[in-house]
Amino acid sequence: MMQTAQVQADKAAAPPPVAAKQANEFLTFTLGREEYGVEILKVQEIRSYEAPTTIANAPPFLKGVVNLRGVIVPVIDMRIKFGLAKADYDQFTVVIILNVAHRVVGMVVDSVSDVLQLSGEQIREAPQFGASLDTEYITGLGTVDQRMLILIDIEKLMTSSDMALTDQALH
Repeated sequence: MMQTAQVQADKAAAPPPVAAKQANEFLTFTLGREEYGVEILKVQEIRSYEAPTTIANAPPFLKGVVNLRGVIVPVIDMRIKFGLAKADYDQFTVVIILNVAHRVVGMVVDSVSDVLQLSGEQIREAPQFGASLDTEYITGLGTVDQRMLILIDIEKLMTSSDMALTDQALH
């Protein structure tokens, strides 16, 4: 009886799995040498990069806007947003069109890799680095074979207060 109580206490102390053992599909993309993943259900389409129309006084990460079948779509350069080295736009550069918080937004990435299905066992919690490093948008780290993916909560990132600057620049 005592042993059963100890096992139950140990189970209660164990941290819950990040994805509650559910399989999730992620679109993976690269920025520099790192690979990232966003929920596939947030992705509307993938387009080749075309220079957007710039907006005066917009924040540096807002490259501009494009007209996508009559919808004006803000385009965010993720390298600038994440403070990475400036990228050269080439034939692999793409814009991932996302549908987040009932709006359409584009994000420029170096390239798109593939769509991966990750089980709960393949997803680990994001490490905590303290106040100096903002990991608020990282939902976890996914592992597939020897690859490590940084999983992004794209909805939280695109609706964050600093992205509200994007809305102001468009209105």
